[in-house]
Amino acid sequence: MQYSFRWLTASVLSLAMLACAKQDLSPSTPATAVVIGQNVSSAGFPEGFDTGTKTAYTTGSVTLGSGSWTLNDALLGNATADPKTGAQSVRVRNVGTVGMNFDATTGAGVVTVQHAVYGTDGSSQWELWVSQNSGSSYAKVGSTITSSSSALSTASFTVNLSGNIRLQIRKISGGTNRINIDNVTLEQYGSGTTTPPPTTGGKKFLFDGSHGELAGNADWVLDVNSGVASRYPSPDQSGISSSTLETYWTGAISAWGVALVKLGHSVEQLPAGTAITYGNTANPQDLSNYSVFVVDEPNTVFTAAEKTAILQFVQNGGGLFMISDHTISDRNNDGWDSPEIWNDLMQNNSVKANPFGFSVNMDNIVENSTNALASTTNPIINGSQGRVSQLSFHNGATMTLNPTANSTVQGLIWRTSATQGNNLAMAASSTFGTGRVVIIGDSSPADDGTGSPGNTVYDGWNENVSHARLHLNASLWLAKLQ
Repeated sequence: MQYSFRWLTASVLSLAMLACAKQDLSPSTPATAVVIGQNVSSAGFPEGFDTGTKTAYTTGSVTLGSGSWTLNDALLGNATADPKTGAQSVRVRNVGTVGMNFDATTGAGVVTVQHAVYGTDGSSQWELWVSQNSGSSYAKVGSTITSSSSALSTASFTVNLSGNIRLQIRKISGGTNRINIDNVTLEQYGSGTTTPPPTTGGKKFLFDGSHGELAGNADWVLDVNSGVASRYPSPDQSGISSSTLETYWTGAISAWGVALVKLGHSVEQLPAGTAITYGNTANPQDLSNYSVFVVDEPNTVFTAAEKTAILQFVQNGGGLFMISDHTISDRNNDGWDSPEIWNDLMQNNSVKANPFGFSVNMDNIVENSTNALASTTNPIINGSQGRVSQLSFHNGATMTLNPTANSTVQGLIWRTSATQGNNLAMAASSTFGTGRVVIIGDSSPADDGTGSPGNTVYDGWNENVSHARLHLNASLWLAKLQ
């Protein structure tokens, strides 16, 4: 956060708004309408295997969140060596199987399964089999999958069968080498598609302006038209060239948006008063129409429906860019600081508790840190936009990482005094389902120093070269472009 202020009186501010008022222009070339249905999960899914107890490999049934499953030469493992995103996952050895004892009555569209090897075990292969006659017979679906990494990855299977469906996962090789299975998703047949956009070509980024990003002394949007963050920043982004300045738009994070357009992508804003939805074909700004959702320092709490929409968007392949601020940063005096808002999203929702494997600390940090991840292969720290070597906070919050909740969580930059572990991370990433998440604990690194009339903002974007690199590398990683 950078401290800024609105010093105009209400009457003068009104005149200023009129003087710089712009229409909410549509794109110069309207996009062809594409009907995208909702990716509706079968009842009880995703199955995270976090309920129930089975501690032996002997064949037996266990009641889980979705129903009864039979685990043959398999158990529910909660050891440190069990890769998992929650409390436990299924551990399978030899040629064990994991299968449903109940029918999903709404068919199956796309099925995804997260998998990894147990501890330091060698690789194994497994397959997905499907029954349409309540388990009397099964047929293999898709390719044989090889598990060779101790980090969870996601395998996707296009089933596209109607009627009653049972799933069975069969380990077919590797002998006593063990694998872990977690987070099985089952999409209803014929429910439409929210398949993530292709990993090449321009992506669509949606920047939130509906949760108080203009409250108080905030200005965390791309552009302001007539006092609001309108859907389409103006002038139209089609006019942006390689030499266009970030002052093309007036929001304090316009440099970010202009840079994305220069890279061949498109940007929109979600205006105040517009609901966050996922799978609502009546909403032209439904999250299913975008690759990445960016929320820079929300100042109003997400509703229960919005939390479900955001988490399902990520779970089904979307990217979420989260930016927080420090404790006692409640700009609209509604009792909610942005760290509390983010923690509420992750802790109080109907999808999964602590889905991303981190929480935001209620602290207030001013620090320039060069304690960045040393990896030369991490695409956020060392991506196509350059190496990230430092991060400057001007009143921001740190994160605590919880690999037990989500084994994919990864710190990116830590406080100078911290070891590169689970505490005092200034930026972090993780995956959830087939989607990706990045969080930065301060809004000031994205601040480009230009904003709405009456605001005093500060140029954190150009404070050092790493700030633009971090935000752009992370954006492209979230969009699955690196």
